[in-house]
Amino acid sequence: MIGPGRVVIEQVESRALQGNPLGDPHARQIPVYLPPGYDHSAARYPVIYWLHGFTGFGLSAISASPWVPSLPQCMDRVIAAGAPPAILVMADGFTKFGGSQYLNSEATGRYEDFVVDEIVAHIDRRYRTLASPAHRGITGKSSGGYGALVLAMRHPDVFGAVASHSGDMLFEACYMPDFWKFCNITARHGGLEAFLRQFLEAPKKSNDAVTAVNIAAMAMAYSPNPARPPFHFDLPFDPHTGEIDEATWSRWLTWDPVRMAPRHADALRRLKLIYVECGSRDQYNLHLGARLLHRRLDALGIRHEHVEFDDDHSSINYRYVESLRRLCEALAGPDGG
Repeated sequence: MIGPGRVVIEQVESRALQGNPLGDPHARQIPVYLPPGYDHSAARYPVIYWLHGFTGFGLSAISASPWVPSLPQCMDRVIAAGAPPAILVMADGFTKFGGSQYLNSEATGRYEDFVVDEIVAHIDRRYRTLASPAHRGITGKSSGGYGALVLAMRHPDVFGAVASHSGDMLFEACYMPDFWKFCNITARHGGLEAFLRQFLEAPKKSNDAVTAVNIAAMAMAYSPNPARPPFHFDLPFDPHTGEIDEATWSRWLTWDPVRMAPRHADALRRLKLIYVECGSRDQYNLHLGARLLHRRLDALGIRHEHVEFDDDHSSINYRYVESLRRLCEALAGPDGG
């Protein structure tokens, strides 16, 4: 019987995140899963990069809870079932407002550079990796599933395979329903700036507060504006009336995977694996976006796999074995696509 892998916690000192606008730490703890047998061989291994969802962070991926497996436990199961072994790296894209979408932003910092340039280089220096895109994949859930798709589209010279669990896409379906909730929630707190300051100070974050801060965090990622202090972003709607600001909304839509795919078709064709899945009852309507991305990729003639399963957005860790198995198999193959 194959035993479990082991987890090492790496501290990565990031130049990209130094002096970031929110004052978040530039040193991040990055868990690294080493597969069974790593310590007793000279073999080199493919690497899978995991991106957590909104309000997650690197260390959260290694935490199990009752009946919900941790990511390393999922990886153990995949390898024990016969998948080729791989190293699994759990990145950290957390900000004090919940997350970065793994993008470079003048409101949050250079999180895309942190993942693509710094974490990848750190892992290749420290571990016996197969250091080429053909043996390097990226995956994640929710905001992490979004980040995985976007970084794979933008960096096919770094990542050769991608899998997305319930990733943010079709922005009018997953974000817009919360715009008007945001208006009402922030009004109760005395406006946007007062709300954000109170959010940071609150010892307990209410569900309403997290709903509203999610929209603010997305605006920091998709529509930063360094000329608008103190938080440096534009909203895609009027927070008093809810009227859509078409110019800012169009900035958001340029980052929507269903709209990015045609622009990045050549990059997507280079990938060895594109796996997209979502629950059919996703609370954030992300199954609709996954269906549309599937349709767009089909129309572009891009090879991919789309799976829809009977569940919602929550506690779907049991699904991670599906992406991890596929990634292990794809990344263990030859360099060609």
